[in-house]
Amino acid sequence: MKKLTEDEWRMKLPRQRFLVLRKKGTEPPFTGELLHNTKNGMYVCAGCGAELFSSDAKYDSGSGWPSFWKAVGDGAIEMEEDRSLFMVRTEIKCGRCGGHLGHVFNDGPQPTGKRFCVNSASLDFRDE
Repeated sequence: MKKLTEDEWRMKLPRQRFLVLRKKGTEPPFTGELLHNTKNGMYVCAGCGAELFSSDAKYDSGSGWPSFWKAVGDGAIEMEEDRSLFMVRTEIKCGRCGGHLGHVFNDGPQPTGKRFCVNSASLDFRDE
């Protein structure tokens, strides 16, 4: 995939998606359109289309954002320390385009114990 400039991303993405994916924004809890999606399929990056999470790994965490207990495979997600907002968290980004997805926490279900907490604005959904 061609590496895009910030101006190219701004032209490609709708405003909310640009703010989340490129400026590390967060949508308000319980507002994302994919939060209550229960269809079978694949959650992909809204920036580049890379496959990120299967519906098989989605669960209701009660957090207000779509949550997954695992990514689709090695390299799908990159993790980076995030020290913003006076706390230390682990940011998750698309492994292909580097778009901000959300954060991962260690309070998810087994077998991984992970909760990938993802902004709906950073995802598209493809039905099976």
